[in-house]
Amino acid sequence: MRQIFLDTETTGLSVETGDRVVEIGCVELLNRKLTGNNKHIYLNPGRDSHEEALKVHGLTTEFLRDQPRFEDVADDLLAYLRDAEVIIHNAAFDVGFLNKELELTGRPRFQEFVASVTDTLAMAKEMFPGKRNSLDALCGRLGVDNSARTLHGALLDAELLADVYINLTRGQDALLIDVGSAESTGRSVVQMDLASIELPVLRANEQEIASHKDVLGQIDKASGDKTVWRNQLESRA
Repeated sequence: MRQIFLDTETTGLSVETGDRVVEIGCVELLNRKLTGNNKHIYLNPGRDSHEEALKVHGLTTEFLRDQPRFEDVADDLLAYLRDAEVIIHNAAFDVGFLNKELELTGRPRFQEFVASVTDTLAMAKEMFPGKRNSLDALCGRLGVDNSARTLHGALLDAELLADVYINLTRGQDALLIDVGSAESTGRSVVQMDLASIELPVLRANEQEIASHKDVLGQIDKASGDKTVWRNQLESRA
């Protein structure tokens, strides 16, 4: 499936009070490889950006005045996104704005055009609970170079998000190769019967057992005597 990393910039933070999209950036990933088939659109929102938003993206009213309106590019954008998995950081924000833009042109909601929407912010919160999970924070944590990000730009942020996502999911697609994927790449698949193989059992010696009990005791003490194995032992007593 095609994966499209998408980011928007807007005139402000509130779609309910009339803020609009001013920039859309999309980066295509196919089989975990960047294709270069990207899309980048500036939009005339028909209104000024709030001062704080302008500080973030730097897109002035004068610059945007000569750009197309959303309704002028909607068909081309939706054709590009159709049936792809769209990956967004803090998806609720961007999808909310895109839904409003589509509503204003009389079109169905964003989710009707794409296969699915994946939120990398939700992924990051699950993987790194209690930590900062902004795009910049994830770039620093995962070794993604974001030194060019002096201002937020939709295309640059989509490119950074693609790198972040690849690092977040590294190894998940390559642990095992199934027969179908192997045949499609022309690789031969060797079937092995493991039933006759006897694995040696290496039992812990007394010193290792004592060390293990000591570690368990330290963990139990640190948790306030609430470890799972302690509760199970007490329930059996």
